[in-house]
Amino acid sequence: MPTASSVSPEPTSSSVSPEPIGWPEAEGGSTETGLAHPLGAGVVTALVGFTSSFAVVLGGLTAVGATSAQAASGLLAICVTQAVGMMLLSYRYRMPITLAWSTPGAALLASTGAVAGGWAAAVGAFALAGVLIVITGLWQRLGRLVAAIPVEIAQAMLAGVLLPLCLAPVKAVQTSPAVVVPVIVVWLVLQRVAKRWAVIAAFATAAVGAGISITVQHKHLDLAAMAPSIELTLPHWNWQAMIGVAIPLYIVTMASQNLPGIAVMSSFGYKVPWRAAMSVTGIGTILGAPAGGHAINLAAISAALSAAPAAHPDPKRRWIVAFTAGVTYLILALGSAALVTLIATAPKGTLETVAGLALLATLAAALAGALKSEQHREAGVVTFLIAASGVGFLGIGAAFWALIAGLVVRQVLTRRTARS
Repeated sequence: MPTASSVSPEPTSSSVSPEPIGWPEAEGGSTETGLAHPLGAGVVTALVGFTSSFAVVLGGLTAVGATSAQAASGLLAICVTQAVGMMLLSYRYRMPITLAWSTPGAALLASTGAVAGGWAAAVGAFALAGVLIVITGLWQRLGRLVAAIPVEIAQAMLAGVLLPLCLAPVKAVQTSPAVVVPVIVVWLVLQRVAKRWAVIAAFATAAVGAGISITVQHKHLDLAAMAPSIELTLPHWNWQAMIGVAIPLYIVTMASQNLPGIAVMSSFGYKVPWRAAMSVTGIGTILGAPAGGHAINLAAISAALSAAPAAHPDPKRRWIVAFTAGVTYLILALGSAALVTLIATAPKGTLETVAGLALLATLAAALAGALKSEQHREAGVVTFLIAASGVGFLGIGAAFWALIAGLVVRQVLTRRTARS
């Protein structure tokens, strides 16, 4: 199984520490507690995972060519596939194995932009990424190859992908200050007093502001479009999408989600079944791709929320938390179309602001990882700049070229240092 010790967990909210968020541990370490405790923890786990990064998912799907209906379908698809996956894994192995959508993958899509071949080619790339994840579970050598990517290169690529998204709140202040400024203020205050809830509070503030704006300006809401629906697209494969989307999506999902997810679970004493986890998440990604789902994977933050003692004092019963989170995601999936409809009518920059704030902690962690090694700092900076530029060549996005350039610069400079 690939090692995860050198990769930082990818946060899906504003903090990565597995701290309690509202359900106290039983006094004296007693393992006797009712079902209300893990059920409540599961609901909160799902709410934190969903509200803290769904805006990133919608932004990524829209950027690579999805219509509003297709983006809503994609959000619904990944909610359902990860819900079913975590319910199966947690029940089968009696572990709090929590799944999530690939937030770094969605950020990658947002930075990639239009794909050669359009939305159908993007869907084909999603499916191929799922195939690669399944192969990783069955063929350990591929997993070791991904784990061998230098941490500063992987983190620098992720940081470059995230930078444009994290700049969005700054730009949105100019276009929609009446809605955006309160969102930023609420986020900042919650960062000080209740960090875990900062992004959720920012989303709630954005929803209220959008509602007021829609009412004042008498904008029309398409109520029919709020009903959940699936928009299927026949996948199309071309080499530009395979190299420029599928491979970077696979790498960033493995390096920033699956490997850290294994590490987080291990820190709480759980050994995740690697082959089963990769098979379930890979097959789930393949099945969700035609409906617009980009990728599902092992969770990092959600894993900490469901596997920590705060979720349930008895480690053998924490699987109930993950199972409940899966059921909750099935319910949240029903609201995907309504969210997209509301956001489409909201003032410009509202969605981008929430997404940018949600990714700030991820950007900070990625930058720290990219620049941590003084010896390979130049390679990290080159990778970061190329990824952040958004400039592609031959129809292939910047993330792929950033990875290649970073590896080349690292190799050249390492040889120069060795000779001197």
